[in-house]
Amino acid sequence: MTRFSLLLLGLGCSSLLMAVVWAIAVRIRNAGIVDIAWALGFAPLALLYRVFGDGEPVRQNLITLMVTAWSLRLGHHLWRRVMGHHPVEDGRYQELRKRVSGHENFFFFWFFQAQALLLAVLSIPVLLTNFDSRVHLGVPDALGFAIWCVALSGEWLSDHQLASFKKNPSNQGAVCDSGLWRFSRHPNYFFEWLVWVAFFVFATPASWGWTTVFCPALMLFFLLRVTGIPYTEQQSLRSRGAAYRRYQATTPAFFPWFPKHLNP
Repeated sequence: MTRFSLLLLGLGCSSLLMAVVWAIAVRIRNAGIVDIAWALGFAPLALLYRVFGDGEPVRQNLITLMVTAWSLRLGHHLWRRVMGHHPVEDGRYQELRKRVSGHENFFFFWFFQAQALLLAVLSIPVLLTNFDSRVHLGVPDALGFAIWCVALSGEWLSDHQLASFKKNPSNQGAVCDSGLWRFSRHPNYFFEWLVWVAFFVFATPASWGWTTVFCPALMLFFLLRVTGIPYTEQQSLRSRGAAYRRYQATTPAFFPWFPKHLNP
């Protein structure tokens, strides 16, 4: 099977997955489950590419492990977040419902299909890696794996630190500015982006692998300008007000760095 035909097969599988998830979302009236499906959808794609790819097996196994472990961890995290608030739908999707009132099901069907397309497009580094026939692992493989280890660890730690902070009743209404959150207002997003950097680096030696630089670039755009930081910051300002504005003034938004010190 060629790379292109396998990509089309992956797109078809993703489209079918999202159609099923859309039907469930209509039934339970919670479009937020698309986030869970999107995260978990990378694991079956990685397995599909592993089965039909004809690259070097050790490299295939390694990228499959990397993608599957990341996909399952993120999917589990989103499941707890989305279903933990069910039947209350995430504010982003509530706002979308208002904008398309009367056509919600039609709109969300195509919105879910757009997520299927994004799944397939962002899986291209994994696809190309599974056709990389180099016999020995090289520097890009080791570097990509090392970045992935840092990224996955940082993503888990930032999520854990925020969850622990929120569990403490005395922190209600306060801003989490300890641990990794002392150096970035969104360390979870930063390490999520770093995962895509790792996949790109790992794929670079493969034929046309260098072109997949668009994956971390696209994720950076989404996180900085679309669904990540803008919405989260708006929500935090509404719920925490002056405390969060002070946090914005002292702490970098995305790339971790030492916080500024403000005069009292």
